[in-house]
Amino acid sequence: MHDIKTIRDNPDAFDAAMARRGIEPVSASLLKRDEARRTLITTAEKALADRNAASKEVGKAKASGDDAEFERLRALVGEKKDEIARLEAEASEADAALREALMVLPNLPLGDVPDGQDENDNVEAGRWGEPPALDFAPKEHWELGEAMGAMDFETAARLSGTRFMLLSGALARLHRALAQFMLDRHIDENGLIEHWTPVLVRDDAMIGTGQLPKFAEDSYRTTNGWWLIPTAEVTLTNMVAGETLDADTLPRRYTAHSQCFRSEAGSAGKDTRGMLRQHQFEKVEMVTISHPDTSGEELERMRRCAEGILEALGLPYRTMTLCTGDMGFGARKTYDLEVWLPGQDAYREISSCSVCGDFQARRMNARFRPAGGGKPEFVHTLNGSGLAVGRCLIAVMENGQRADGSIAIPDVLHRYMGGKTIIGADGALA
Repeated sequence: MHDIKTIRDNPDAFDAAMARRGIEPVSASLLKRDEARRTLITTAEKALADRNAASKEVGKAKASGDDAEFERLRALVGEKKDEIARLEAEASEADAALREALMVLPNLPLGDVPDGQDENDNVEAGRWGEPPALDFAPKEHWELGEAMGAMDFETAARLSGTRFMLLSGALARLHRALAQFMLDRHIDENGLIEHWTPVLVRDDAMIGTGQLPKFAEDSYRTTNGWWLIPTAEVTLTNMVAGETLDADTLPRRYTAHSQCFRSEAGSAGKDTRGMLRQHQFEKVEMVTISHPDTSGEELERMRRCAEGILEALGLPYRTMTLCTGDMGFGARKTYDLEVWLPGQDAYREISSCSVCGDFQARRMNARFRPAGGGKPEFVHTLNGSGLAVGRCLIAVMENGQRADGSIAIPDVLHRYMGGKTIIGADGALA
């Protein structure tokens, strides 16, 4: 969420930054709401002062025997009381309206974020590895998985509908191995602290990380008011909601493996085959709570943590700096990692790493105490996929496929697979 004082101090800069995200000038309407709210507050404060002054005079009039003045002052106190209640209620409504207007505005992009409208304007920041030179026509993951009887979309559809899938046997084990490998790597080598968090959260948690109120249709809500998390970013980030942290405890670097749930609203017709875009999936998430001075460094560090997973698995990828039109709602800058999928003959997203500045912290009221003393300040937050487990399974399958339909397992996963190195075309481990 944005600071209205910053907008008040420099509305033109705010509108210019919003324009980079395709938003029409909005500062004038925000400041009009702000002025109305502040006028109501000022008027209420004056009415309170008048009431207090009249209250002091009531006793004097009573003591002097001036009954007329006593009755006039007592009536004035009553009138001011009613006026104050009305003004405070109106000020509260105006404050809520301003907050609601600010809540639906996206974060401001950093200066080095490329301008653009959509994914076609993203800028490649680097790439690693070479796509495998296959001497046969590569298959897509769902073709490989169904052929070996380990990926079942038909049964999943009977159980739950479209955009669900069922893994079994060696592929289910490989999926689990990938998540375990990612966690171990992030904990042992990257220094992240593991958490296991709820997948059901209250409104405040979804508001804190920006899923609400603007993107309610993108998530699932239970009949008793809980929300199913779209990613563990929600729970990990909200661990510091309402807290004032000591500066020397920053940065705090977290990771969690969780089920994730997304309605995929607006994605009709996109990636309908296979398991690339599902309603239920798993991710290993990374979240950092940072000092404002180091959040830029933390973004680069987080990106390298995610890239390291792909490199350890031997998966070719490219790193893209997202343009202003393709960034997520809460981000100030985002790197997308896109892994090579031979079956699609394309790079596809497998991780996004974003720095949000104090955008989420303002929504959560998460602050820190400066080391040298002084007024508490808002922390900066970052989040990233480290990685999306299902998409990583897809990449391992397609890059490791062989002409006979078998799949070579990356070396770093052998110990998680009981020492086996191959998933045969029949789905058996060897």
